[in-house]
Amino acid sequence: MVLSEAIENYLKAIYQLCHERGRATTTALADWLEVAPASVSGMLKKLSSDRPKLVQYTRHRGVSLTPAGEKIALEVIRHHRLIEMYLHQALGYSWDQVHDEAEKLEHVISEEFEDRIAEKLGHPEFDPHGDPIPTKNGELPKLSCSCLSTMSKGQTGRVRRVRNSDPALLRYLAELGIVPDATLTVSERAPFGGPLHVQVGAEPGAAAHALGRPVTDQVFVEVDGTAVDE
Repeated sequence: MVLSEAIENYLKAIYQLCHERGRATTTALADWLEVAPASVSGMLKKLSSDRPKLVQYTRHRGVSLTPAGEKIALEVIRHHRLIEMYLHQALGYSWDQVHDEAEKLEHVISEEFEDRIAEKLGHPEFDPHGDPIPTKNGELPKLSCSCLSTMSKGQTGRVRRVRNSDPALLRYLAELGIVPDATLTVSERAPFGGPLHVQVGAEPGAAAHALGRPVTDQVFVEVDGTAVDE
């Protein structure tokens, strides 16, 4: 099936919204794709009436993918994340540069090129930001983690993924060493919604960085420590 770049972007966005927020609404899709709500409604009506049917859409109730739509979305996501990993590992792009380049290329690479990238990289399970790369069969590696914002004082964990929507934030986190596989320990939680004080690295006495919710909400950690009373 040959689909337009716009349709592939819609299917990918619906998949990601459903998995990150639990549902995909017209407003959320408009914000995600930076298009007018009326354009979203028109596209969803088309996708829900085309054959094969790619989405289930009910006005005012949001949209979800059919199995056919999910298969296509996962294929596009696989292309995107493999390209990100190739740019990062083989071509030396930093993790804040790979997303925009992958957005341009994900729709045009062939399946043979996809297979060669995967083989060249040793069939990676995660991209540079820690997001799981779907397999050829549309399966996702298991990822068990919690948002850094929810960690308690005294907890330690390993960074598993970082949302990649803001290149400036990715550069800032890289400067602090907050990247996938880094060890983080919460040394203090400021009261009344104040910042989280986070030590980076397993060395005793490591400096703590005060991080606000706009930062900690984007970092996801596999927690292996036990909280202490605050």
